[in-house]
Amino acid sequence: MDTISLFALLLTLSAGFSILNHHTFRLPVTIGVLVFSLLASLLVMILNPLIPAYDLQALPRSVLGAINLPTALLNGALSLLLFAGATQVDVRHLRAKLASVAALSVLGTVLAVAFLAIAAWYVFPLLGHAIPFTWCIVLGAILAPTDPVSVVGMLKRLGLPGPLQAVFAGESLFNDGVGVVIFGVTIGLATGNSQGVTASGIALSFCREAIGGGLLGALIGWIALRVLKGQRDPHIDLLTSLALATGTFSIANQLGMSGAIAVVVAGLCFGTSYSHSVFDEVSRKELDVAWTLIDEVLNVLLFMLIGFEILEITPHLFTVLATLAVIPLSIAVRALSVLFSTLPVHLRQWERGRVLGILTWGGLRGGISVSLALGLPPGNLRDLLLPVCYGVVVFTIIVQGLTMERVARRLYPPSTLRSQ
Repeated sequence: MDTISLFALLLTLSAGFSILNHHTFRLPVTIGVLVFSLLASLLVMILNPLIPAYDLQALPRSVLGAINLPTALLNGALSLLLFAGATQVDVRHLRAKLASVAALSVLGTVLAVAFLAIAAWYVFPLLGHAIPFTWCIVLGAILAPTDPVSVVGMLKRLGLPGPLQAVFAGESLFNDGVGVVIFGVTIGLATGNSQGVTASGIALSFCREAIGGGLLGALIGWIALRVLKGQRDPHIDLLTSLALATGTFSIANQLGMSGAIAVVVAGLCFGTSYSHSVFDEVSRKELDVAWTLIDEVLNVLLFMLIGFEILEITPHLFTVLATLAVIPLSIAVRALSVLFSTLPVHLRQWERGRVLGILTWGGLRGGISVSLALGLPPGNLRDLLLPVCYGVVVFTIIVQGLTMERVARRLYPPSTLRSQ
């Protein structure tokens, strides 16, 4: 199947699932597409043994193989998704809550990895299958970061206070870059490909990727704004922003820095006060519309692919039990990591209980976690951990994603929002 045929097939399926969702479940579009792709995949898995003369899974698996979700997302679409999400963040609120975002993104992610690794290491033997501790750390690294695609899309519907939205979105945009860096280190430890690696070396590597990526993104973002200043062509603005998103991501990766963090910072530059002197009202509106469309299309395609990835999973009794155990563990770990990471920045000023509850339940996982899990080296441990990661991701998107609005309304009633 050539590239245009593959792209046409994906767009046709996503459009069809969106229409079906509109006439049936009426869920948010991305979640509805995920549900229908899951149902279609499960139908194929059920019918396949009943028709032995024809392999119904051959075509979808060939499509998934051609797309290669880890490569397509982590080295491709992620740059556009992160840039689109970053441009929607209110930089003024983010600047005011920068310490909180930094604590959640870095310390919170590290704590989430550690807490989940320790919990899984104790729980898995009780279910009949011990997992090496280094691989439990890998599991923690996969499931620790919240997903910016899921979180930013959810925030559009909730209408939470501006500062809280900035913390929510800022954490999700930055902690995926931190999570990918941690995953790169831990997978090396787990597979034995980290001879000679020291704690100081890991710290320096992390600083180069995280801090270096942030500085690079700020520099390229500022250069892009300087280049655009003085012209009033919305098409040039869009082309430059596309070049900024993809170029920053690629340059950072080539320099051994975090492309995810670099492109987030570059995107945030488009929301600064300086950017308002670069774009007039018409250009800003057209730029927002274009990036909203790019974001929506990529989100739908990504969630549909997540639903189809269930065809890559072979369930066993242990993986089912482990998934049922890790789902509540991941929620508890999220709560603990949010609590402990924000203690130094005075969470009590945010009304501790309400913010802790909404940040915990809103910690959705998504395409990044699935892509990291699919990228695990082939073997028994991958076969054991992949279904667990997939189950947690699907649970957070469908269950937590669909109930998040109800939780937000309970914790932040409309009357309190109007007074803020």
